[in-house]
Amino acid sequence: MWSQVESHLSGSPAKLKVAKSILELGLTVREDGRIYCGPIEIAPLKMARALGLDRRVIGDTVRAILEEPSLREVFTKVMPAGPSFREVARRFGFGVVVITADPKTVGVVAKVATMIAKEGVGIRQILAEDPELFPEPKLTVITDGELPGNVIPEFLKVKGVKGVHVY
Repeated sequence: MWSQVESHLSGSPAKLKVAKSILELGLTVREDGRIYCGPIEIAPLKMARALGLDRRVIGDTVRAILEEPSLREVFTKVMPAGPSFREVARRFGFGVVVITADPKTVGVVAKVATMIAKEGVGIRQILAEDPELFPEPKLTVITDGELPGNVIPEFLKVKGVKGVHVY
């Protein structure tokens, strides 16, 4: 998917930056040329400031997206994924495990989830970063409580797992 975006916006690093931010944040480009986060409109000037760009780049990017059917199909249907509890999990007594793995390895999420289930701990949330948007994608698992210490080294034995951090 990202290769399609790059091929259509490759002449402008600024437009690529805007497009990447829209996807990373789960923003929606509507047919009217406006950007939304759910029902909330994102002001082009505010987005431009946040990205360190001229506001006109935001409008130019949106027009380029809407003019290309393959991009329009994606950007008009993207939606926010919902809240991430990673930064507040500890306040609620949840556990947080962040796993770095080879994104081409199949089954990491399934194996990690199975290992957690075998410990009798529930999973509240799993967030996996898209490898096309994030150079070092991470799998964040929020659990109902802290995991027993013995399971952490077991995660490292899962094929493709490069690192495990507990927060």
